[in-house]
Amino acid sequence: MIMPDFKDFPRTGRIIGFDWGARRTGVAVTDETRGFVFVREPICAGRGDDMTKKIADCIKNENVVGVVFGLPLRMDGTESDTTKMVRDAVNKIAEYVDLPICFIDETLTSSTAADENGFHDKKSAHEKLDSASAKIILENAIAVINRQ
Repeated sequence: MIMPDFKDFPRTGRIIGFDWGARRTGVAVTDETRGFVFVREPICAGRGDDMTKKIADCIKNENVVGVVFGLPLRMDGTESDTTKMVRDAVNKIAEYVDLPICFIDETLTSSTAADENGFHDKKSAHEKLDSASAKIILENAIAVINRQ
């Protein structure tokens, strides 16, 4: 179920975060205490693959209590065509997964991940960058959850 905010999001247990992409989606997951966030290999979709099904399978395999997706907003906070694509994909994923799902603004997570990990040549670091961005998305969500 897609939730409007983190108010009723589970306070304990492992959660998973995604930096969605049509061809490659970054993945990160917490431990039980949410004290540590671990990157996973990104999920890659080839021609004809259903990325939403692959993400749903990943969620089921990770034994988590909640899901966080980065929401790509413009710098002024407005939504773009990509934002709509992410929302549409997450709506499909919600059909496969019966867990709370929340969005969090992912503005600047890719550049922060590149800086933190020394990915100065983004072209060669794309695969690592996606999951590093998912880690930052998940860390930001944990901070929001802990403040509530």
